[in-house]
Amino acid sequence: MNESNVALAYQQSSARSATPVGQVVALYDTILRDFRRANEAQAGGGVEKRVFELNHALAVIGHLRGVLDHQRGGDAAKRLERFYEVTHGMILQASVSGDRESVNRLIELYSSLRQAWQVCEKQVATGGSTRPTPFVVPPTVKAPQPAANHEEELASARSNWSA
Repeated sequence: MNESNVALAYQQSSARSATPVGQVVALYDTILRDFRRANEAQAGGGVEKRVFELNHALAVIGHLRGVLDHQRGGDAAKRLERFYEVTHGMILQASVSGDRESVNRLIELYSSLRQAWQVCEKQVATGGSTRPTPFVVPPTVKAPQPAANHEEELASARSNWSA
């Protein structure tokens, strides 16, 4: 068994034994890994690899969007849906432009959100509240300049996002 097969087997085993919140954290890890690989590919001139990695991140985000429970999730689900919608546009823009700084901004956003889910996972594991601690994306995180039709959406997401 080669190294990548061992890593895949470990990931699959971990995913099967993870809590639902732990599975969300693992999906964020996958998204962040995709972003980092896209940046590495761009640094090396690998346009196809960059696009592949960003497309994979979009697929994972699509899965996260698809499992949002708007009935029970209330405002948090609405905010997550909005976050995914806005960052979807940011990822597409980064994919087309090849701007590594745009991907770095996405890494910051998703790292912050991953951290919030990890806090929630620890709270659930220790028998604490199943509701996550209030979380706000740091105001220092700035989105890349959007196309005209996304400008308002990005401003809204940056200023008031929390889960």
